[in-house]
Amino acid sequence: MELRLERISHRYDGMTVLEDVSLRIAAGEILCVIGPSGCGKSTLLRLIGGLERPDSGQVLQLGAPPEGCLNPLTFVFQDFALLPWRSVAGNISLVLEDHGIRGRAARAIIDDVLARTRLSDFHAALPRQLSGGMKQRVAIARALAVNPAVLLLDEPLSALDAQTRELLMDDLIDLWQRQRFTGIYVTHNLAEAVRLGHRIAVLSRRPGRLRELVEVPVPMGERRIGDPRLEALQARLWDMMKEEAMAADRELLDV
Repeated sequence: MELRLERISHRYDGMTVLEDVSLRIAAGEILCVIGPSGCGKSTLLRLIGGLERPDSGQVLQLGAPPEGCLNPLTFVFQDFALLPWRSVAGNISLVLEDHGIRGRAARAIIDDVLARTRLSDFHAALPRQLSGGMKQRVAIARALAVNPAVLLLDEPLSALDAQTRELLMDDLIDLWQRQRFTGIYVTHNLAEAVRLGHRIAVLSRRPGRLRELVEVPVPMGERRIGDPRLEALQARLWDMMKEEAMAADRELLDV
């Protein structure tokens, strides 16, 4: 499913957070969104996902969702949001129960997403028994269980250590290569953006405007740590953002 944002603007308490943002996200594309602190990245994701309505402009969903899609737009957040008294399988089954799917049909879906996220051996484990990386895998598996048309990822790796982030980036790339989902990935981490995005939308400091759309020149299956092409692109993005990031940081400290 393709998404189109047409001249999106949004305000909180009279303060303009986003202004005149237009974007097209093609079916099967992962678009990463970066920008200085407070530029409206997460707000943009909430508007796309329907958690809020823009003050002006519109978000269009074009094309049919995949067969068996239970939730066209599905979020993955940084805080995992797992129920501590439910097992891994039980946390995933929760989203199926909302759609009346139980018993054998639910088990088939759960077994499939556990296998795709390499969690089959942990189906009975409780969240307290899992590392941070494993908990986020469960959150991703839960999102995949509803067969979404679009995954909306809001800094899903920011609470994890560097080694775990690298492993989960490899997992996300592997998942995309096996089943081409559409994704919008908000991050403050430029290394994540160049590893995971087909294109990168750079927002200006508040009010967030689309400053530039940058193509990542390396095919998804060829991206490796230390690739000089990715490192050069990361440096270019930082040069583009550095002054505005410093200004935004001073603004936040003054509040």
